[in-house]
Amino acid sequence: MLAPPQRQRTLEAAIRDLASTRAATRASAIGDLVSHALSQDAVRARAVPLIEAALKGDEAPEARSAAAVGLGDLRAAEALPALLVAIEDASVHVRQMALNALGEVGDARALSRLERALGDARPEVRYQAIIAYTKIARDAGDVDAALARACGDADDAVRYIALRIAEERLDVPGAPRPSDAVLALARARVENDAPHVALAAAILLAKVGEEPLAAVRSVILRVVRGGSLGAPAPDKEDEREAVEIAGAIGLREAIPDLERRAWGLGSLVRDTCAWHAKIALSRMGHPKASAEILKDLDSTRGETRAAAVVAAGKAKLVAAATKLEGMRGAEGVDPQLVTDALARLKA
Repeated sequence: MLAPPQRQRTLEAAIRDLASTRAATRASAIGDLVSHALSQDAVRARAVPLIEAALKGDEAPEARSAAAVGLGDLRAAEALPALLVAIEDASVHVRQMALNALGEVGDARALSRLERALGDARPEVRYQAIIAYTKIARDAGDVDAALARACGDADDAVRYIALRIAEERLDVPGAPRPSDAVLALARARVENDAPHVALAAAILLAKVGEEPLAAVRSVILRVVRGGSLGAPAPDKEDEREAVEIAGAIGLREAIPDLERRAWGLGSLVRDTCAWHAKIALSRMGHPKASAEILKDLDSTRGETRAAAVVAAGKAKLVAAATKLEGMRGAEGVDPQLVTDALARLKA
């Protein structure tokens, strides 16, 4: 029997439940308190010391983890000392959430501690440290050095997240290209590493825009075809990236598999990355995929039209330029989506 969704506590009820004898209740009360604090500055000033006290003194890791997450959500720079201490918490999860919170807070005073954490003996600390460090550090050379170190880490999860961070930074306006050291490590990883790490490396190298290595094309093709790269299975986000990138690198041998993903019976019952497959096909000049994107630009459904705007830009569908220009300032259309799509066409 399904239970109704739990209603958010009032502010006073959330504060009251911070003293509950049940750890789960205290943890959920922290979450509700954060929600109230995000909406009102006066409540935030009252809430942060209470949440900080829970991070410092609650006996339950569950509640301390919730407190670390909450301080990160509130960008509570005033709780920086408590978060730095929590990096050494007895609980692995609390340590991870404290590091994550430091990245969300974004206070440069944490950099020296994060630099030490990059070389910590515990892989879970190194994993969260590279995420937090790259959010805060402003010097591109320092970031590249940290990413190169993490790309060569002994732990495959750390190598994976470093490659994903390097790839995601490519989408940040004005962000520099990854260093030669990072790209060299990516080339090595795509040919000789755990399957999920190899895929992350392949996605990075493909997005950089170099002539794809044979190994890059091979890894992307196997993912598009739905073949097993080994365990663990590809993350869904990585799979979507790989499907879309097949078009960007002109992987024409993948066209039958992309068509199956876009319009096959399987797309009716499971996530085959159909939208991403259409983008890839259109990028390679596929008439049907391009026609469907153009048609959806005229849809009366806002969600369909918005998806088509994004797809047209990603597919570099020049035939959509006139329609996109006509959508500037149109009612019910996000102007930023249109601007971004047109910029992609011109890039």
